[in-house]
Amino acid sequence: MDLVCRKGGEEGLQKMMSRKRLNYLKKKMSRSAAVPLIVSCLAPPPFPFTAVIAAASAFQYPKLRLLGYVFGLRMVRFTLIGLAAIWFGRRILRIANLPEFTWFMVGFSALCIIGSTLSIMRWIRLSRSRLGGVER
Repeated sequence: MDLVCRKGGEEGLQKMMSRKRLNYLKKKMSRSAAVPLIVSCLAPPPFPFTAVIAAASAFQYPKLRLLGYVFGLRMVRFTLIGLAAIWFGRRILRIANLPEFTWFMVGFSALCIIGSTLSIMRWIRLSRSRLGGVER
């Protein structure tokens, strides 16, 4: 991604993201690109990691420094996740094997399915009303 975004520059970024997000990233990167890079490397999804890396590359942030931040900080992030899995793993598995947890997940899944169905039905109803009787 670094190579492509470096070649594409700001014009290439306009194709990847909205103008609003591009202006926001440009403002943040102009002050100090290190802060958005650090946050994007450590933050979990849905933080826009790809957009920040693409912006840093497009604005010609030094390649070795960019790769150093990404490598080092992602290593820290995933090491912490691994340590949390080691520390809490057995407890989480014990909870996951409880019948109460199974029923909770069944109920939560049913709630998600019902909510999704209602959202799709509303979306279909709104899209039909926007057509306003236009024949297909």
